[in-house]
Amino acid sequence: MTTIRLTAAQALVRYLAAQRTEIDGVDVPICGGVWAIFGHGNVAGMGEALWHVRDRLPTFRAHNEQAMALSATAYAKALFRRRFMACTSSIGPGATNMVTAAAVAHVDRLPLLLLPGDVFASRRPDPVLQQIEVFSDGTQTVNDCFRPVSRYFDRITRAEQLLAALPRAMAVLTDPAECGPVTLSLCQDVQTEAADFPVAFFEQRSWTPRRPRPDRDELEAAARLLAGAARPLIVAGGGVLYSEATVELARFAETHGIPVAETQAGKGALAHDHPMAVGSIGVTGTSAANALAEEADVVLAVGTRLQDFTTGSRALFKGDDKRLISLNVQAFDAGKHGALPLVADARVGLQELSAAIGRVRAPEAWRARAAGLMVAWREASARATAPTNAALPSDAQVIGAVQRASRPEDILINAAGGLPGELHKHWQTSQPGGYHMEYGYSCMGYEIAGGLGIKLARPDRPVTVMVGDGSYLMMNSEIATSVMLGAKLVVVVLDNRGFGCINRLQRATGGASFNNLLADTVHAAMPEIDFAAHAASLGAIAEKVAGVAELEAALVRARGADRTTVLVIDTDPMVVTEEGGHWWEVAVPEVSERAEVRAARTAYEAALAAREGGATR
Repeated sequence: MTTIRLTAAQALVRYLAAQRTEIDGVDVPICGGVWAIFGHGNVAGMGEALWHVRDRLPTFRAHNEQAMALSATAYAKALFRRRFMACTSSIGPGATNMVTAAAVAHVDRLPLLLLPGDVFASRRPDPVLQQIEVFSDGTQTVNDCFRPVSRYFDRITRAEQLLAALPRAMAVLTDPAECGPVTLSLCQDVQTEAADFPVAFFEQRSWTPRRPRPDRDELEAAARLLAGAARPLIVAGGGVLYSEATVELARFAETHGIPVAETQAGKGALAHDHPMAVGSIGVTGTSAANALAEEADVVLAVGTRLQDFTTGSRALFKGDDKRLISLNVQAFDAGKHGALPLVADARVGLQELSAAIGRVRAPEAWRARAAGLMVAWREASARATAPTNAALPSDAQVIGAVQRASRPEDILINAAGGLPGELHKHWQTSQPGGYHMEYGYSCMGYEIAGGLGIKLARPDRPVTVMVGDGSYLMMNSEIATSVMLGAKLVVVVLDNRGFGCINRLQRATGGASFNNLLADTVHAAMPEIDFAAHAASLGAIAEKVAGVAELEAALVRARGADRTTVLVIDTDPMVVTEEGGHWWEVAVPEVSERAEVRAARTAYEAALAAREGGATR
């Protein structure tokens, strides 16, 4: 057996550089590059190794470890999990800064390779700088924090362990059911230690998506149930996009006349103007989709994990005659909510389910019902997003301005706060991936970092970031990275002077406005934050606009700009779209001195009772 002597770090990056995939007939590296912030835990080992492969495996320097891992997560999502990026950090805070991003990737089922530095395997210099010491366990380090948010975790204490760890990591990163973050914790001395590796270990390998076919019995049961439905509804989740099954979804809906609603992750699986599209579903859903969900007798959920925002905290899909079919590549998800499981790849599953039910179509009356509801919803959405002269426009009105300035090829990204609800309802996209929402973990700070990752993944498509002032203040440093890399973004900052979304939730549950809007905090002075000046200091073009009309004009200028542009607009923290939406379970205190809380508790208990009155079976 021919071998080559390499350090662990050299072997790791050489192996990564050899892994390939095929997209649209083109052979490409499956790892799009490595984000790195160097420190004493990785600069000598990983830093030196990455320098030698920089022509095959590019290294990008970020300004914040959480941000770079969020960029890598967004990169994978934008490419429908077909490619991923790796992130390396030093030990200590450099490593733990990435834990939040790992949780995002874990919840959203996205491939992310984390390579945090760790303590010395030899323990000779213990305790080293930034090392925690667990008095009862000498094997623990801060990197054990990654265990619950990793699909696969390994601590590399000998170079030879990579021979087993790296193929296992790749298997998880490319598996449609097990996909998620992988953490290889790299002891800093081991990174620099050498071993003899088989040359064959570094031969190129191409990874292609696995497409499991449905079990025959599950397929027959699902086909019988769906064929007998009088009022069927499809709920499309992110799995439709990850499976690249959008064509099959459209064909299925057209062939069988079944309306399609979309989750946050699934938005864009069907073009917004498709005849069978009924928009978003659940807590942030359209009035059309939610009315159909309540009336449907069979719901076919495709590629969704059916979290509470989709199901209206299990209150939306109810009724003695309602049944749920869950087509999902992951059996864990397919069995939720008492569903009839159909474990399969979304593309293959839709093809075989369509063949199994033959020429069956939903009744004309049901299709007409869906069409009529959508006419009413589109009118309501048009009113909510219409141009305005208001000094403080609503989020929906700003969304309308951004929409009118957009083009079909644009990608819109957001993550947390009040904007996801309004965008889920109102944003119109006709291309898969045109709507990029991180709402599984609802991670504030994802927006700008995520926008950077999208632009690296899709350099040919304009990327617009919509972000609230709260999220902007949490994480904005990658504006500078976007300028540095020439990865142009258009960032629209909606400044409602605080955490407006949670303030509204606080009041809806009977609470008084407290510690959310800046005006309702303990403060010696009210900060006057100049977001435009701040963004300009990071290298962006930036301006503050007064109202929707100025924003639309500024968006036109931003499209022609040569680098990242940040546009800031003041907005109303209290106004939201009244139409659409659904109840969401947020527990209200059972005892309170405030009458408003007691009233909210009464309403909460009534909603719980109504939910228990019917359940999906």
